[in-house]
Order: sequence, then structure tokens, then C-alpha cells
Amino acid sequence: MRVLHVITGLGVGGAEQQLRLLLRHLPVHCEVVTLTEPGPVAAGIRADGTCVTHLGMAGNRDLAALPRLVRHIREGRYDVVHTHLYRACVYGRIAARLAGVRAVVATEHSLGDTQLEGRPLTRGVRALYLATERLGTHTVAVSDTVAHRLHHWGVPAPRVHVVPNGVDAAAFRFDPGARDALRARLGLAPDHLAVAGVGRLVAGKRFDALLDAVAAVDRAHLLLAGDGPERGALSARARAAGAADRVHLLGQCPGPGSPGVPQVLAAADVFVSASQEETFGLAVVEALAAGLPALYVTCPALEDLPAGAAPGARRVAPPAGALAAALAPLAAAPPLRRPVPAAVAHYDVARSARHLTALYRAAVTPPAVPAGPRAEVRTAPPPPRRAHRSASSRGAHR
Repeated sequence: MRVLHVITGLGVGGAEQQLRLLLRHLPVHCEVVTLTEPGPVAAGIRADGTCVTHLGMAGNRDLAALPRLVRHIREGRYDVVHTHLYRACVYGRIAARLAGVRAVVATEHSLGDTQLEGRPLTRGVRALYLATERLGTHTVAVSDTVAHRLHHWGVPAPRVHVVPNGVDAAAFRFDPGARDALRARLGLAPDHLAVAGVGRLVAGKRFDALLDAVAAVDRAHLLLAGDGPERGALSARARAAGAADRVHLLGQCPGPGSPGVPQVLAAADVFVSASQEETFGLAVVEALAAGLPALYVTCPALEDLPAGAAPGARRVAPPAGALAAALAPLAAAPPLRRPVPAAVAHYDVARSARHLTALYRAAVTPPAVPAGPRAEVRTAPPPPRRAHRSASSRGAHR
């Protein structure tokens, strides 16, 4: 089976990193087209051995990119086209249909209640999304929360399948040596509380609230892994709060001179996600894989699971004062590494890859047709138990 993944860009971001991780585990031939920005994740995917083609799209209205994408799909003779992120879903679904590919899968990574990929949702965006969604065969939601949002938008339930994001737990296993090395590099004493945050530095992630909370707790330091347009504002906010020496903006991780996210989590004592709108909350699951206690404002990945699946995680209120109040007791307690909870195994990336592979196979399997009088009668496979589940996730415990 030949699968082409079409994504809007391959700079550092959650959807982009998730695609790279999945490609390592999918047991089918995959290639990637990025419409724009063949950034660090593109280099990583190529280093992993997967072909990446940059389409050179100039902007949202660069219609000349469409025939180039159609031609690429036809020449590749792909069985499945799988799109990721809004612009790629719009152009990719159209191109796949024009190229004659009928198995068109799209993953919805970033659909919030009020935003799509960090931008405000407008009627025009929603209308174009729904018009092109009908050109696909399957729409993948990364959580039950996203599936419910798609249903609310009017996407028919049988078209929506939950295939959750995955985590490579082994990559985040606690490394005491990495902890000591990074804490020494940052000048952290044994009694300093290291608070980790991970993500693109954009307003929606509410790193400003997290920074204010850390600044209010004596001997607490913020280790922020990520880069983005809010970096300058966060630096200024740390100076204004008198906490510039306790706020460590580590930049793109990994990056030139920057540690990787597993190293940052190893050096930390607690992880905090202050974002008030998430589609999954993968960084929280990664922190749990590192054995960290985690505080979060919202995390569909955990909220979709039964109580007790992640005993090391706790939901907190969003204001900075509430975050500071939750952090203060941890600053007075000795560092604690917790056992990796069941939630991490539930979101194992190999499991997600198996679900997605089963969805590909279902997408390329033609529907059963009525048999002739002398033909062998063939029955269609049974439907999934729940309309928004993929066939492969019938037994999944969510």
C-alpha cells in the first residue's frame, strides 16, 4: 500500500512532530508532501528515511499549487492520500479527487471551540472546511473531544473515526544523568523547583499565566521548551516581574544549543499546561511518561479516560493565582518521580499506528455489491460499535 501524507508545513509543531513519529511505526510505504515551510521536522523525516517533497506554495490563495499537487499524486500512484492541518486538508482532498484517488483520509489535529490551529474560526473557514470534508472518505479526530466538535459542526458521525495521538514512552523515560546535566547548566540548586512547560510560544498556550505563577513562588524556575511569536513578550514579562533569572526560555527543542524535550522533562520537578483550549494535550502525556506530576487546565487525552488512569495528573483552574497555589506545596516538598501511569500505555504510538493502518485498509476496500445468481455471496464487514470509532478501535478503552 502506498500512502501520501500532505501537510501544510513542517516547522516545529505538535501535528508535525506527531506525523514524524507515526511514520516510524506505520507498516506501509509512506511519502510526504509539505505545501510550505520544509523546516526542521522535514529534515528529521528525511533522516528517518521517508521522502519529503516541498510543493512551494506561496500562500492560502496560491491556486497554482493545486495542479502541481494533482500531478504529484497521479505520478505517485498512491492508494491513500492522508491530509493534515487545515490548508492541506482543503487542497489535498480536492487534489486527491482530481487525481482519481478515492481513499482520502484527513486528520483533524487542531479544531477548538473558538479557534482552528490557533486562529479564530470564521464562517468562511467553517464553510470551506465542511465543503471539502465531503470529498474525503474518513475524517480522523485525535480525541473524543475533537470528534464531538466535528459532530457539532455537522460532519456525519459514520465519517468520523477516533485515532488518538501517540507517545513513544521509551523516549521520555527518566534519565538521572540528563537531569543533573541540564540543572547544572541552568544553575539550578537541589532545592529549586523546576517547572516545565512545552509548546509553541503563542498566546493560546497561556505561557504568560504560567510565567506569572512561577514568578509568584519562591525558588521556582520555569523551563520553557519551545519557540514562537510570544518569546519577546514573555522575556519582557519575566523582567517586569523581577524573575528574569528564573525564567529559562530554552528555544526550539531540540535545536542548536538547546536540549531535547525529554532532557527538559528530566530536569523538571513538575509539568504545567496552562492552555485553556486543547484538542489532545500530548505534552501532558509525555510528562507523565517521564514520571512527572502534571498540572493542567484542560487535557482531553486524560479527560476522555476513566478516573484513575493518570493519578499523577491534576486539573487546576486557569488563573495565575490558582496555578501558583498549586505549585507552592511542591516547592516545599522533596523531588518526586512517579510510576508511569496506565494512560501512557493507552496512548502508545504503536497502538495508534495500528488503528490508522486498519483505517487505511478499510478505506481502500471496495464496498460489497449484490451478488449475481451464480456468484458467491459476499457480506460487508460489520459496522463499528460506535459511529465515531475506527474499526480497529472497537476494543479500545476510552
